[in-house]
Amino acid sequence: MAAVGAGAFVWDGQRIEEEELRRSAQALQQLEDPAAFPEQERGWEPVMQRERFRLWRRPIPGSALFQYRVFGSYTDVTPRQFFNVQLDTEYRKQWDSLVLKLDVVERDPATGSEVIHWVTQFPYPMYSRDYVYVRRYSVDSDRNLMVLVSRAVEHPGIPEDPEHVRVRSYESHMVIRPHRGFDENGFDYLLTYSDNPQTVFPRYCLSWMVSSGMPEFLEKLHWGKREKSENLGKMGEK
Repeated sequence: MAAVGAGAFVWDGQRIEEEELRRSAQALQQLEDPAAFPEQERGWEPVMQRERFRLWRRPIPGSALFQYRVFGSYTDVTPRQFFNVQLDTEYRKQWDSLVLKLDVVERDPATGSEVIHWVTQFPYPMYSRDYVYVRRYSVDSDRNLMVLVSRAVEHPGIPEDPEHVRVRSYESHMVIRPHRGFDENGFDYLLTYSDNPQTVFPRYCLSWMVSSGMPEFLEKLHWGKREKSENLGKMGEK
């Protein structure tokens, strides 16, 4: 783990609890049975649809920002391989050319939650963006689901750097459901995501980010796995 400066991080109120993982897992059920969850499913607007890829967005109340949701599937990799590529911060530095810094800062022994410091390039001439967030994952054999939840936090040991813009509003919820088993090819995934990049993008930039940037990132995850050794090692199951 990366060393940080002085200042103790208090996990109480910041760690990702079981209830947050449960709500994230339920989002897949909400998508497939919207009539049973009218409040949660209200406001989603279709943005694009491709083979095995659908994208929606909805406005975040009180802001000009949107929350995005992607539902897709892959048939040529296993769920565990796809999941592990997202968790492996060292390997992401190899397959994601935009990463400037990506470190696990500390871990919570009570839940396994981790604080991550991530710095990523933005298109020229904008400053790079700087994220500090907590994440936690779950591999649930009983429900045949894998869940990864991330959200922004403040950490006293990671002060703002004038070379980057700190993103203070960020959430990501990834749910993966195998077609068969965790180690057999084929799965569906649901990614629900929002952040505030602290800038106003021109309309054409937003259009590109939605129609190309998000699909491209997911394909990077997909191909990142394919280029990695077939044996990534198994994560523990609940």
